[in-house]
This record gives sequence, C-alpha cells and structure tokens, in this order.
Amino acid sequence: MTPSKRLSNLGVGVFGRNDRRKQDYLFRRSIANLNPLIDLSLGSTDLPPPPVALSAIERALFSSESSAYCLHGATRSFREAVVGWCQRRFGVKVDPDREVLLLIGSQEGTAHFPLTVLDSGDYGLIMDPSYPSHRAGMILADAKIEHLVLKPGFGWRPDFNSLTDAQWDQLKLMIMGFPHNPTAQVGEQSWLDEAMFRGVNHKVVVVHDNPYVDLALEGEAPTLLRTNGWREWGIEFFSFSKAWCLGGFRLAFAVGAEPLISALREVKGAIDFNQSLALQQGAIAALNHAYEWPIKSLNIYRERRDRSLRALELFGWHAPIPTMALYLWLPIPAWAREQNIDDEMLSADLLEKTGVALTPGSGFGSGGSGWLRLALVHPVEILEDAIGRIRSWWNASH
Repeated sequence: MTPSKRLSNLGVGVFGRNDRRKQDYLFRRSIANLNPLIDLSLGSTDLPPPPVALSAIERALFSSESSAYCLHGATRSFREAVVGWCQRRFGVKVDPDREVLLLIGSQEGTAHFPLTVLDSGDYGLIMDPSYPSHRAGMILADAKIEHLVLKPGFGWRPDFNSLTDAQWDQLKLMIMGFPHNPTAQVGEQSWLDEAMFRGVNHKVVVVHDNPYVDLALEGEAPTLLRTNGWREWGIEFFSFSKAWCLGGFRLAFAVGAEPLISALREVKGAIDFNQSLALQQGAIAALNHAYEWPIKSLNIYRERRDRSLRALELFGWHAPIPTMALYLWLPIPAWAREQNIDDEMLSADLLEKTGVALTPGSGFGSGGSGWLRLALVHPVEILEDAIGRIRSWWNASH
C-alpha cells in the first residue's frame, strides 16, 4: 500500500514516537534490571475527577439510552449546561442551539475544524510552537501553513505585526491557544483581542483552543468569548480533560459563531456521532455541581511546580517559571548544545538511561526546538524521584 501524501506529511507525531520509546523501555525492563518508568511526557493528570461526575455517569450507564447512538438533538441538556457555565464563568450569554457543540475531546475539534473553512491550497496560520493537532488539522485540510513563531525573549507573545497586510488578507484561518501548551504561559486577554481584531478586519476565522482556561496559576486566563467579533469570526474549544480530570472520557465542547458551529456539526456528522449520554451526564454534573473543582487543583500544581523547579535548579537546570499548571518548559542544557545533541536525542537518552520520559519540544514545531516539556502529573515524591534520576544522568553526561 502507498500511503496518501497527507499521511506522509503528517508523519509520526511526537506522542506516537514517545510511545514507541516507552514501550521499548518497558520491554527491556521486563528482561533487565531497569528503573520503573516515570512518565512525565503526557498532560494526563493523576488527580481524580469530581465524584459527582462519576456518580452521574454510573447512574446513567445502565440506561438503554446510554448505549444507543446519540445524535445532535439528544445533546441539548449538555448544551444547556454549557450555557450556564459560560454565564457563570465569563458573564457571557450563548445560544445552546446555535452556538454550542459537543465534541469528543478538544483535540478532535481542532483537528476537524480546518475542514470546515479551508479548501485545498488555502492559507492557515498556527503558532509555533503549538499543540500538534493544530498543524495536523491544517495538513488534513490540505492547507498551506504559515507559522507565527513565539519567542522566549518576548514572553512567548504572538507578534501579529510580523505578518504583512497582504499575508493577513491571504489567510482564511488562524489557530492559537492561551494558556499555552507547551510553554505553560497563561498569556493575556489583549493578545486575543488583537487576534480577533485582525480576524474581523481581514476576514480570518479565529480558532482559540482553551482546555487550560481554569488552570492559570498566575493571573486570569484569556478567552475568545470576551473579545469583540467572536460571534461573527470566532470559535473557542473547551475541554473536561485537564481541570475536571476526565481526559480518558473524551469530553469537550465548542462555543462560537453560528456559521462555524453549524459547519463543524456537518463535518462531524459525516465522521462520528456523539459521546454516550452517560458520559454527557457526567459532564453536565461537572459543569453544574462541580464548578469550583478546578480551583482545588491549583495549590497542588503550584507546589509541584515550585518544588520541581527548586530541585532542578540545585544542579543547574534553570527554566522559566510557568504561570499555567501542568507543565515545566525546560531549555536543553548548554552542554547538550555543545555536543550537538538536540531535544529529541536528549529525551531519548534520558528515557533510556533513567526511565524518565519527557516530551521533546520540537514535536510542537520548530519553535519548540531546543526545549523539553515536563508534565507535573505525579505527586511531589515521584517528581522528586524523577528529578533525582535526572540529576545523576545530568552529572554523568558532561
């Protein structure tokens, strides 16, 4: 079989490459005396979901409706819960029938959305670095991709002036996301205001991927729903995976301009139905009865961040202080650069020699080259164990 050009252009994603390395390590561990794997490569939290959400799922699970296909009309109770959450969280009124859509994870939404507005050869803009599905969705839509490089010297702020008016006029779609993965910086509302201003003036659809909206450790997370123009040119994606700790349940939603929501609904109608009504009941319970649940995790992540940074700094690995929970964004050390060791090679060597898995930053785009992402998804004791192994590897490597 000859794979399609789209598939070839996608390549093996960073999480797929990492998964193969982890499986290889686990196989070798089964026949040799190696350290247990400590996986800090995925933003899959160890913290529990709200009990009220799990109880709602359990109660609904044995209903015959929960095992049946779920079409859009049956998601109205979920969409009404989203309306209430948007009003409480942002003070914004949205229409459950025209401006809200259930998703099977926000990654699914961002990957499918470019199919709604782009024809083959159209131009789309992504941040660099950015979450891999942003690029993947553009490739699947056969788009021409422009990159807006986010630079550490500017606090990872997008410089919209780096594109000419002619480039803005050429664009049809822009995808961004703050709080930002992988750099773990919250960002500012003014950045989204400017993005939406450009979108309206140049007729560019603005997609904002916002699964970390409730995980700001410093400041207030920005949202597209507080910008002028989102009801004409914007769509925002939210997730239950991070703040409500329901990643494996694949629950998310989009809120946006009616034509964009309708278009994404049509694409999804050709690809999938919706999540089980039982899972939707869990999401509804989370929105309605566990509104404060995300706040409970912030002090846990803050302690993990601070203690991990201190432990790394003790042997000379200095990193920017993240303002968003869940990740550290680590520059590869000078000694690695001097030995021409890039981030992919460094993460592979670290896993092989210590059993600690991190994510190479280049997997998020060339703008992430020279960085590693560490996910704070284990208790402090395990994180300090991992960093102790890293310290031994660090000292032996230069």
